[in-house]
Amino acid sequence: MHTRVIAVLLFVRIASLSLAAQTGKIEPIGPASDSSVAEGVKKVLDPKGYRVSLDDGSVACEIWLRNKIPAQPKKDSPGALYSQLAESTLVGIISFPQATTDYRGQNIGKGAYTLRYELIPNDGNHLGVAPNRDFVLLVPAASDENPDATFKFDELVSLSRKATGTKHPGPLSLAQPESGTAAAVSKDDEDHWIFSAAIKLASGEDLPIALVVKGTAPQ
Repeated sequence: MHTRVIAVLLFVRIASLSLAAQTGKIEPIGPASDSSVAEGVKKVLDPKGYRVSLDDGSVACEIWLRNKIPAQPKKDSPGALYSQLAESTLVGIISFPQATTDYRGQNIGKGAYTLRYELIPNDGNHLGVAPNRDFVLLVPAASDENPDATFKFDELVSLSRKATGTKHPGPLSLAQPESGTAAAVSKDDEDHWIFSAAIKLASGEDLPIALVVKGTAPQ
C-alpha cells in the first residue's frame, strides 16, 4: 500500500512537471532598467514586468506593458482584433536576452525594443500572412524616445527596419486573446509561443491581448 501511494505521488509530480514544461513559465519582475530605454518611455510603463520562459527553461524575453494606453472609440476595421488601439500606439517594450527572430523569420539582435501597434495593409499583398491584421512592430528602444509620438504607416515601417537591418520592418503577431487577464504563456499547434495578459486603457478598461513572442508565420 505504501509503495502504491509513493508511485501515485511520483506520477502526479512527473505529470505536473510535464505540464509546466509544455506551457512555459511567467515570472513577475521589477521595473524596466535597460539604459537604452528613454526615461520618458519608462515613466509610462507598468512597474511590474514579466519574464517569459519556454518549456526548455530558456528565457525568451522580458516584457513591460504600457500603463493607461490611450484608446480610440472602437471602429470597424475589417480583419482587426484590437480596434480600440490607434495605429502606431506604444503598447510596451520587450527585451531579448539573446538574438531571436521576428514573425517573418528575420534576425533580431538581443536588446530592448519598443512595441508599436500596427495593422497589415488591407491591400491584397499580405494575404495569408496571419489570421488577422494586428501586429506590433519592433523599434530599437534607443530610436524611440517619445511614448506619445504618432507615426504614419511608412514612418513606423522605416523606424522598424532599424530592428532588422533589412528592407522589411520587424513584426510580432498579435493573436486572438483569451477572456482572462492573468499573465500566461502557452504554445499553439504551430509552435508559436504566445504571451497573454491585459493592458490597461486610459478609460480604465482592461483589454486582454495575446502576442506571439517566438515563432514565425506559416510557410
